[in-house]
Amino acid sequence: MKVKTSLLLVVLLASVTAHAQDKLYTVVDGYKVDPETMKGFRAWRAAACDRCHGANQEGMVGPSLVNSLKTLTKEEFVVTVRDGRLMKGMQSFGTSPQVMDNINQLYAYLKGRSDGAITRAKVEEIK
Repeated sequence: MKVKTSLLLVVLLASVTAHAQDKLYTVVDGYKVDPETMKGFRAWRAAACDRCHGANQEGMVGPSLVNSLKTLTKEEFVVTVRDGRLMKGMQSFGTSPQVMDNINQLYAYLKGRSDGAITRAKVEEIK
């Protein structure tokens, strides 16, 4: 019985650890984020995405990313950012190292905004 209990405990701990590693972002107080998500915010700012999508990601000339990321898959997001939507006026960021080297982090930041976990556009790193 002790062996079964120990084995179950090991399996549960492995499952919890794997789930924690799959987490896109960590947020405290609605605006303090983990270092990787902070990289996504910095990529957002460096690429000046707010010029079209608004400072709060709620849309201007471009669509609201708060709404779009509720249905857009990560793969669709990456393709859109990488290739752009030229017919709709969105440029390609596929040759931008600042964006493409941080595409997962950018997705995490915007997904956190869309999910409502990140409650304001300007974030700080968790200390």
